[in-house]
Amino acid sequence: MDGKLISVQGNKLTISVDDVFNLEKVIRLSDGKQPSVGLTIDDNRHISRDQQKKIFALIHDLCSYTGDEPKRWENEFKWRVQVTFGVDEFSLSDCSITIGNYMILTILEFLFEENIPFRTKLWDSLPQDFPRQRLALINRTCVLCGKPHADLAHYKAVGMGRNRHLIDERKMFFFTLCREHHQEQHRIGINNFMKKYHIRPIKLSDEDLIRFKILTKKRLEELKNAE
Repeated sequence: MDGKLISVQGNKLTISVDDVFNLEKVIRLSDGKQPSVGLTIDDNRHISRDQQKKIFALIHDLCSYTGDEPKRWENEFKWRVQVTFGVDEFSLSDCSITIGNYMILTILEFLFEENIPFRTKLWDSLPQDFPRQRLALINRTCVLCGKPHADLAHYKAVGMGRNRHLIDERKMFFFTLCREHHQEQHRIGINNFMKKYHIRPIKLSDEDLIRFKILTKKRLEELKNAE
């Protein structure tokens, strides 16, 4: 069972567990003796227990859909991480936090691309701002709530006397918002919106601008030729 350390007073610890704790069952399993417990603290260098849980929960949901064995997909995603991110062979028991994040991102990208449903909370599974923003852009889902068919929002609003056709999107910062959140952004102002939701728009490479259909290859060449 996993949880979070809430407070420490002398040799007494307060821990909030992630699941419902059945004390009677624990006492029964310990044959009526005082149950003993162990405490492991994540050291911010190796993969966390939370990351491991998310990885295996996502793989479990995938296998529930495909009927495959979890080990098959675990090995497949490990291989994809090695090829995509140029890392050496690794174990999910003691790899780095960064590689754990790579695994989560790789699995999520596959599930999105193949339109495979999963129960794991979407945004809680995304490791950090940039992958979260990038995944939302790829799939045009709202970066805040995950709703599909999201609007492409600019950090500095396009319009307001500016000609959309003269804008160089290579210099813009982007994020995706559903209609409700997009309207809220305009209503309260971009700076207040960013402070409220703690998100950061991202700048995209030329390849991503084309991939996300923000620019066409023709338009990109026009911008380069105009420099």
